[in-house]
Order: sequence, then C-alpha cells, then structure tokens
Amino acid sequence: MELFVRTLRALSVFGLIFASYMLQLGMTQLLSTWERDPRTGRDRRMMPNWLWRRRKRVDLRNAKRLLAAILRLRGVYIKLGQVLSIMGGFLPRVYTKELEQLQDAVPPRPFAELAETFFEDFGKTAHELYARIEEQPIAAASLGQVHVAYLPDGTKLAVKVLYPGIRRLIRVDMRVLRLAIVVYKWFVPVQNIERVGDALDDLLARETEYLHEAEMMEAMAKNFANRSHVLFPEVIWDLTTRNVLTMTFMEGLKINKVEEMPALGIDPHAVAVRLVECFYEQVFVHRLFHADPHPGNFLVQAGRKPSRPNIVVLDFGAISVVRQELVDGMIEILQGLFEEDGSRLLKGFLEMGFASHEANHELLEKTVEAYFQKLLRIKDRTPGALMRASPEELEKLADPEVEREELRELMRSVDYPDGWFYVERASVLMFWLVGTIDADVDPMRIGFPYVMPLVTAKREAERLAREAAAKEVAAAEEPAALVAV
Repeated sequence: MELFVRTLRALSVFGLIFASYMLQLGMTQLLSTWERDPRTGRDRRMMPNWLWRRRKRVDLRNAKRLLAAILRLRGVYIKLGQVLSIMGGFLPRVYTKELEQLQDAVPPRPFAELAETFFEDFGKTAHELYARIEEQPIAAASLGQVHVAYLPDGTKLAVKVLYPGIRRLIRVDMRVLRLAIVVYKWFVPVQNIERVGDALDDLLARETEYLHEAEMMEAMAKNFANRSHVLFPEVIWDLTTRNVLTMTFMEGLKINKVEEMPALGIDPHAVAVRLVECFYEQVFVHRLFHADPHPGNFLVQAGRKPSRPNIVVLDFGAISVVRQELVDGMIEILQGLFEEDGSRLLKGFLEMGFASHEANHELLEKTVEAYFQKLLRIKDRTPGALMRASPEELEKLADPEVEREELRELMRSVDYPDGWFYVERASVLMFWLVGTIDADVDPMRIGFPYVMPLVTAKREAERLAREAAAKEVAAAEEPAALVAV
C-alpha cells in the first residue's frame, strides 16, 4: 500500500507539472505569431509580453512543486534533483535555484532506523562494532548517510549506511521515471532515449552495492597511485558489507567553499585546474571515471604551496567504465575544437555513435557542421562566459538552424550511444563544479594538452603489448609447424 501511494504521489506531481506546461504551450501556439527573421531568412515565434511573464510564474510554481515532491519522496528523486540543480544551462534558473537546496540540505534519517541494517549484516549493534559511533550523521544523501566512528586504537572512520528498504523504493521509482521517458519521447523523438532509463537503473544498482563501491575505491586509488596530490579513503574490509561501508575518515574542506580557501593556503585556481586534469585522466587514460562529481564528493587540502593543493575523492558508487569508441570520438571532438578543425568535430560526433540507423545523413551532417561552426567562433568557452551569456545568446547557440518541418526528422536521425549517459552526466556536472571554483578556467584548454601525451603513451604501450603477444603466439606455433613438416 505504501509503495502504491508513493507511485500515485509521484505521478500526480509530474502530471500536474506536465499539464501546466501543456496549457502554456497551447496558449503559446494559439496566441503567438510567426515572423520571418530578415537575418536568417527563417521563421521565428513572437510571443506577447504577458505570456512571457505568465511562463515565468509557471516555472516558479513548478520548481517549488518539484522541490517539495522530491523532499517528500526522497530516494531516486533526490539524486535526480541534485543533478538538475547543477545543470543550470538546461533548465530555467528558477529550477536550479530551488533544487540547489538538495546539495546540502538532504534531511537525515534517525539513527534508530539504521539499527536493523547493522544487526542483519554483522549480528551486532553499531555500538558493539565500533569503539564509538556518533549517531548524528555528518552527511545525508539520497540513498544513505554517513556517520563518524572510531576504532579501539583511535583511528577515525567514516561509516556509510544504506537506508533500509531503499532498493525496493528504487524499483518503484524507476517505473515512474521510465513512464516519464516514454512521455518525453512523444515530444523529442531521439532514438534509443530509453537507454537513459537503463543507464540510471544500472547506476542505482551499483550505488546500492557497497562491496562494489569498496572495490571501485581501491581500483581508482591504484590508478592514481603515482599522483600524490589525489587522495582516497582506505576500505576497512572487516567492517564492510553490502549495506555498510567503513573507510578511513578523510579531512578537508568541501571543494566549493571557495571563499575559505585562501585563509588555508589554497589557491582556488589551482584547485580548479587539478580537478580538470584529474577528470580528463580518468576518462581518457584510465577509462574508469567518477560519474557523480558533485561538490559533496570532493574535498581539498592544503599542499606544500598554494598552487599545489591536494584533491580528496569520495563516494565511489557511480564509478563507470567508458567505451573505447566514446574515448576516440571525444578526442577527435576536443582536438577539432582545439585546432578549430570542423571536419574533426564531425568525425568525432559520428565515431561516438550519434547517428541512428535511419539517419538522414545529409541533414544530420549539415546541422552538426552548422552547430560546431558556432562553437568554433566562440573564443571564450569558460563556465563564466556561459553564465554571463544572456538567455537570447544561449537560445541562439542551441538553435539547430533547421526548418520547422525538418526538426522531427533531425530528432529521428540522432541516436543515444550506449554508455553516453554516464559520460554526459559526469562532464556536465564537472563543468559546473569547476565553474563554481573558478569561472574563468577553460576546461578544454587545460585538460586536453595535459591528457594527450598520456593518451599517446597509453596507446603506444597497448600497441607494444599487442605486438609482444603476437610474437609469443607465433613463437609457440613455430615448433608445432616444424613437427608437422
């Protein structure tokens, strides 16, 4: 009964928001006029001023409705709200302003609700497992919360506990979200958009398996073993299960507390640069990356100099592997932007798998080339430049520049590549996180020159390994060939 009521609540909120926008859309269709733009020769919609003002009121009401529903439903919805709060370029600002409260103000659950988790997994209470555990959590998230504890020798720990019953709630919530994806596809018919739901389902399954998270923590720490400025907690395996993750406690300042960094001897610009380099190395070199880089998952520590801070990485449930085709395509796109080569941009777009099987390649290539030509003309690609841009400038940048009758065909020409959900989500979150630390940092100009020598070295090592393996196979086959003769 509880799950049925939860589903009804979610559907009622989403339905109310959807209906309000459908009414606004209907009024827009009826009351707007189309005029020919003399600069582009294409039609553009002219909306009455009072209808613009009404749209802003609709946005504000729906943003508040969404926040209230997320806080009531918790679970998957809080995680989605946290992502949306950072994707400021893709939602009306009023939404991100409301949803920003979810970054730091997720209500914790009483410690007593977690007692059954400890007893089921260990056969002991939390107070019997640890020399001391603080019942007030230091962090609460969508799927679990973190408590400070201590070993008998005084070692400080962070204990992450999964909320009881959360897996069952996720199954219910994902049914609702999949329905929302189906409705969304009615209006934006991108091919294989259902992969977003599959990817989110997979991501949540991994984020609720703390043994998997512990393994990913150690894997990522191993990848950065030669980078002394990138730090990771250590797993305490004897006190870790599927539902409880115990690790060493990591000290540091939350990475978006920029105003507090100078007093601690930390240069915010250096923090932003190191964060970009760390992310590029994960994606392009290790091909194992943090797919949930929101501010709560990183700390910063003072290094030997203000320009050499330490980055502490937390929360490894969303660690993901990136496919080689995506890596190769992204390298082509980045190199095309860096060298201002439009043909490389288009090649990378197609190599990543964005063209559907039924694609109108002529229309798709024309649109991609026109869009990337816009990007090539933008000299300032920093987060600050995007934040300073007017709504009209952002709308012009996003305009696909096709006739209205071609737009639906264009949508059918675009596929959603397998694995892109994680890379896209992580890239957007990282872009905005870097922007909150230093809005004038250009992630591409910092990250690409840093990572390309590493990528080249890795490819060369892989080539040599393949050649060595081929020689071993040939050497093993040679005696057999001689015997046969």
